[in-house]
Amino acid sequence: MTTATELFEATFGAGPDGVWSAPGRVNLIGEHTDYNAGLCLPIALPQRTTAAVSRRADRLLRVTSAQADGVVEVSLDEVAPTRPGGWAAYVAGVPWALEQAGYAAWGLDVAVDSSVPVGAGLSSSAALECAVAAALSDLGGLGLLESIEGRSRLAAACVEAENTIAQAPTGGMDQSAALLSTPAHALLLDCRDQHTEQVPFDLAEHGLALLVMDTRAEHALVDGQYAERRASCEQAARELGAPTLREVPVDRLEERLGELSSDLLRRRARHVVTEIARVELAVAALQAGDLDELGRLFLQSHASMRDDFEISCPELDTAVATAVAEGALGARMTGGGFGGSAIALVPAASVDATSSAVAQAFADKGFAPPSCFAVTASGPAARDA
Repeated sequence: MTTATELFEATFGAGPDGVWSAPGRVNLIGEHTDYNAGLCLPIALPQRTTAAVSRRADRLLRVTSAQADGVVEVSLDEVAPTRPGGWAAYVAGVPWALEQAGYAAWGLDVAVDSSVPVGAGLSSSAALECAVAAALSDLGGLGLLESIEGRSRLAAACVEAENTIAQAPTGGMDQSAALLSTPAHALLLDCRDQHTEQVPFDLAEHGLALLVMDTRAEHALVDGQYAERRASCEQAARELGAPTLREVPVDRLEERLGELSSDLLRRRARHVVTEIARVELAVAALQAGDLDELGRLFLQSHASMRDDFEISCPELDTAVATAVAEGALGARMTGGGFGGSAIALVPAASVDATSSAVAQAFADKGFAPPSCFAVTASGPAARDA
C-alpha cells in the first residue's frame, strides 16, 4: 500500500478509486528553449509523485499531501489564479483546465505523496499535475492516456493549469516529459509543433551514469526571474521581426544580434539560439554513441546559461566544476535555474567518488549539503492501482 493510499484512507475515511503516478524530469539539454518554440531533450526520472484519487458527486476539491499539513478545500467553480494558491493550485488547476478545454470535470478527493525533490529543478510541480491529469482521464473515461495525441492534450491542459492557476509562466517541456517519456530514452520535443521523437539513452551500455546534483540552493520560478527571461526573449524576437527566437538561424546569429537594442537582449538571444542548435547536436551525438561529444555540449550549455542567460549560481557552478575535475565527461545546470540541480555524465564506477567530492566542495565553501543521486531514463504517467 502506498503512502498516498494510507494518507487518503486516514484523511477521507475510505479507500480511493485508484492510484496514479507521474515522474519528475531532468532535462539533458535545451534550457529555456521551450517557450521560444525551440527544442529540448528531457528524460523522465525514477522519482515519481503518486496521487490516490476518488471522484466526488459534487464539485468540491479536497486535497492533502504527505509533504504538507492539513487539507485544502475549494469548489471547482471558485478555482482562479489566486485560489486555492500554494501547492494545491497545481492540483486544482488540472480539472479547471480540462473543463476549459471542453471536457467534463467534477469534484475530487486527492491524497498526494512524492519522491521528486521539491525545489530541485526536477519539475515536482508537473509530476503532481500529470498524476492528477492521469487520474481524471481514467476516472472520467476520457481515454487520453491511450495515445500520444491524448497524452499531448493532457500535457497542454497541465501547462494551462500551471500558467494560469499556479501563475508560473513555464513552457511545456515538463508536462510533455511526464506524460510522453519512455524508459531508456530521452524525449526530443519540438516546442513549435509539439512533435516528439524517442532518442535512445542507455548510459549503462557505455559504462556511464547520469548523476543529479541537487544543490539545495533556493529555487523558485515564481519570483520574477523566470518571467523576466521569458519577456526578454519575446522582446528580442519582436525586435528581430520573428515570431520566436526559433526562427533565427544559428549560422546568421552574430549578424542578427547586431539588430538588437541592448547587450542584455543580445546575450539572452545568443543563449536561446545556440542552445537550440546544441540540442540538435546532442541528438546526433546520442544516435552515434558519441558520449564524449555529449559531454562537451553539456559544458558549452552550462557556460551559455551562466554567462549569457545568467541563471546559474555559485552552488551550481561549484557542482559542475567539481564533477568535471573528478572525471565527468561533461556537466551542466538543468531546469529553470537560480538554484536547483546540475547533472553530470560520469563513469558508472565514479558515482560515489564524484558525489563525495561535490559534498566536500560544498562544505569547503560553506554551502548547505547537496544531495547527489544517479538516475536512469524512466516511464511516463500511468495508473498504479
